[in-house]
Amino acid sequence: MSEINKRVHPIMGFMLAPLLLTLACRQRDEILIKVNAGSPVGEISPYVYGSNESNWAKPERHLTFGRQGGNRMTAYNWENNASNAGNDYKNQSDDYLMKEDTPGEFPRKAVAEAQAANAAFLVTIPMAGYVSADKFAGGDVNQTPDYIHKRFKVSVPKKNAPFVYPPDVHDDFVYQDEFVSWLEKKFPNRQPGADIWYSLDNEPDLWSGTHSRIHPKPATYEEIVDKTVAMCKALKSVAPKTLTFGPASYGWGGYVTFQGAPDGNGRDFLEFYLSSMKEAERENGKRLLDVLDLHWYPEVYGDSKRITEQLSSPGIAHARMQATRSLWDPSFVEESWITKSMGNKPIDLLHRMKDKIAKNYPGTKLAFTEYQYGGGNDISGAIAQADTLGIFGREGVFAAALWPLGGDASFVDAAFNAFRNYDGAGAQFGDQAIEVVNPDPTHLGIYASKFSKGPDKIVLVITNQSSQPKACALAIGGLKTTTERQFTLTSAQPKFLPNTFAERSGNSLHLTIAPMSVNVLELK
Repeated sequence: MSEINKRVHPIMGFMLAPLLLTLACRQRDEILIKVNAGSPVGEISPYVYGSNESNWAKPERHLTFGRQGGNRMTAYNWENNASNAGNDYKNQSDDYLMKEDTPGEFPRKAVAEAQAANAAFLVTIPMAGYVSADKFAGGDVNQTPDYIHKRFKVSVPKKNAPFVYPPDVHDDFVYQDEFVSWLEKKFPNRQPGADIWYSLDNEPDLWSGTHSRIHPKPATYEEIVDKTVAMCKALKSVAPKTLTFGPASYGWGGYVTFQGAPDGNGRDFLEFYLSSMKEAERENGKRLLDVLDLHWYPEVYGDSKRITEQLSSPGIAHARMQATRSLWDPSFVEESWITKSMGNKPIDLLHRMKDKIAKNYPGTKLAFTEYQYGGGNDISGAIAQADTLGIFGREGVFAAALWPLGGDASFVDAAFNAFRNYDGAGAQFGDQAIEVVNPDPTHLGIYASKFSKGPDKIVLVITNQSSQPKACALAIGGLKTTTERQFTLTSAQPKFLPNTFAERSGNSLHLTIAPMSVNVLELK
């Protein structure tokens, strides 16, 4: 065989090596993983490693993106920091977000913290039409006669008059372009990557349910497009280099019918929205919407409990870890009302959304500014989170922000470290995804990367969803590598520890992936 190898073409040599390794794998009963370092899949956006937490209290995660969102922001008044969470809390206007009345201080503080962490930040701009006028609390605002005029102010995209600071708190209006202009000027010198972007409200498909006091009727297709165009024009007139995110849809029912909007007439909402924004660009001579912004909370259940809860029985854990396949796998059909509504077809969410963008408004970026798979205090939550981050990066998602559930989220936090800080000293996953052939996606998640600049290395993240160890062989095509560092996260504790799970035997690299684990392999 050595004489044959001497005469073989270099490319054929690479083809022959996996063949020999395949034969060896059959003898060892191993799963053959192929990584072609010479075939980059694409750039990994740095902004997929984000969260909706605003305090940046866990710097060891090295987050790159933050968002200030949620139902509180739909009626947020930047002039006095008053807000109303709608049905989430008594339909009450109060000082929950900030007792201080200094105009704009609530978002200013959050942006400042993101800037200090050199991270991009997404600020939510109210668009439903009214914002809270006061912080009186006392329960439902409808206890006040004529509450819409006495307890709220009209929210207007564009002032059409000179801006002032502090703003006039005695009139009946709050101007959003005045707010954005002021916020932009507060942060004139930003480091690369520490951008300020703007989200067009929060889950407008649910306004009539969540914010019935200020938007009692369901929002329509036409209404949300009109409001999006008006707000984007106003924001880009004062922040022309920013990115705008919309429509911040809550989930599947919003994507398809805008939660049963009365003017839907059988039209797919997101296709209508994207094509309408393409037409708006043509009419206005510039792009107004930059990012298709969606929220994703899986509708999968295990042991009769939704996986987005903190519970982690065996059935919930299994369903949770499998659910990430609905993001990308065209052969996987989850058990949920979503797939049943489609005749038991796969969701294949990311490819589905990228196809809608390509068809209706090419060049639009894709973001998931809220998502959650649950199990923050369990290894199944860490595995689902690591898979989600790996999938978002590999599939070209532009930005993503986890929505925290509260309570112990130590395992989900640790999952971020697989990509952002696996050695505890800032070692990170690469910025270029490379091709991986994974023959066992039911049990293994495998994500490979290299660096466009800097370290001459390949970093792999490998998850094992099985309760059994997995024996694998790794074939690296395109580069000669040496094994460097290895780390593993298991149910024992929410921390990556040095571990030897990969060993060389001749020219082969053999891996033993621990059951229920997240693993990082660094190759020089």
